[in-house]
Amino acid sequence: MNRFQIDAGGWSSGVERQPSPNFDPRAPDTVVDLLVIHNISLPPNQFGGPYIADLFGNRLDCDAHPYFDQLRALKVSAHFLIRRDGHVMQFVSANDRAWHAGASSFCGRERCNDLSIGIELEGTDFDPFEDAQYDALADLTSALKARYPLTDVAGHEHIAPGRKTDPGPHFDWDRFRKSLIRNKCVSITQSNLRFPA
Repeated sequence: MNRFQIDAGGWSSGVERQPSPNFDPRAPDTVVDLLVIHNISLPPNQFGGPYIADLFGNRLDCDAHPYFDQLRALKVSAHFLIRRDGHVMQFVSANDRAWHAGASSFCGRERCNDLSIGIELEGTDFDPFEDAQYDALADLTSALKARYPLTDVAGHEHIAPGRKTDPGPHFDWDRFRKSLIRNKCVSITQSNLRFPA
């Protein structure tokens, strides 16, 4: 049985909830069919600590590290964060629009926040991701697919090319796809969930 289940309110079981104020309702009748994978580390290239959750919660102490000074006016969020150890946090209901994609386009559709669910992996463009992260990502994707009509998965780099590079060259798309099959995510394989080439 999947460790995650998405309820009618868009919240998952089996995760740590830290609701973010950085969201808004999706337009009525929006079809949520895109999953966007990101990476994030705060400060850059450092793992652990409260800073990512603090950023998404608008409580980041911007004097705690020199890098944070440029984040003072930033209002962002993602639906989920998967830590290096596989621990999953949720910040925004998947029914609502999180602010993770920014200026973006996918298959001719602009404003990917409108139609997507954003998952951040704690990581960088320069480090491999952990086994526990791939496992959690596969389980979470399976749960999301059971609730929403997902048809595509893309990286931030695919929907904002030239502006974003994440999840980066160390994210193994083939491993992610195979982990869904290995976890018997039959609904995904039958629906031909499309992955980046």
